[in-house]
Amino acid sequence: MFDQILQFLLTGITVGSTYALVGLGFAIIYNASDVVNFSQGEFVMIGAMSAVALSAGDSGLPLWAAALGAVLITTLVGMALQRFAIAPARGASVVTTIIITIGASIFLRGVALLVWGKDLFALPPFSGDAPIQVGNATVLPQSLWVMGGAAVLVFGAQHFFTHTTLGKAILACSCNKTAAHLVGINVSIMLLVAYGLSAALGAMAGILVAPITFASYDTGVMLGLKGFSAAILGGMGNPMGAVAGGLLLGLIESLSAGLISSGYKDAIGFIILLLVLFFRPSGLFGKASVERV
Repeated sequence: MFDQILQFLLTGITVGSTYALVGLGFAIIYNASDVVNFSQGEFVMIGAMSAVALSAGDSGLPLWAAALGAVLITTLVGMALQRFAIAPARGASVVTTIIITIGASIFLRGVALLVWGKDLFALPPFSGDAPIQVGNATVLPQSLWVMGGAAVLVFGAQHFFTHTTLGKAILACSCNKTAAHLVGINVSIMLLVAYGLSAALGAMAGILVAPITFASYDTGVMLGLKGFSAAILGGMGNPMGAVAGGLLLGLIESLSAGLISSGYKDAIGFIILLLVLFFRPSGLFGKASVERV
């Protein structure tokens, strides 16, 4: 029984690491612009599919170069989304911006369908596919890449926001855009950078997980929902809370699939999310706020 639980935990951490990166992307954009970006899952899909396309065939790029190219392409897509879809709707209601991002998600998915079709694609594992024994449980080498890559990206993002001038400028915009503008911060550029960073994180999540789960034009739909759930579970206004929410959601799903039934995996995760929204709307690690009107 212990070996089974260990296996479920390893699987949960792997899946949760992906959710954590997607949730972190949601939190970054929400903090910077108060927009819930429902096209975040498509950034994951574009990153994975672009890496597959760039590395395919005899004349394809080496995997590391294809990954860099895919991150660059996805970053440009994220910045274009902010510049041509979000920025013109400045001052619009929350519902309007949500509809815009949902429309962008549908558009990006349609473009991916036209470019790559409905086939499933996969990247080769970064360092082989021979399982590694952990006690009586096994873990794929690519799962270690997912866990390690997620940890590096999360701590890198944390360092960026707390120890760099650019990161602090983005945080200043999230606190008070008017005050940030008055002290000389170009708010428009900061929002552009935030969207680019969020897209890059999504792309790297897609590239890390593609050798395990495969990729297709609609991969981002469920990953986007799970990333949003992770951000809500941990606290949308708290990037590290979103990361913790992603890991927690992955563990809950894995344990429920193994100990109860795989058919209830998604349902149990969303039920827990609803309970959190009912009893702690700010999320497990978010700060409750009071607004005086």
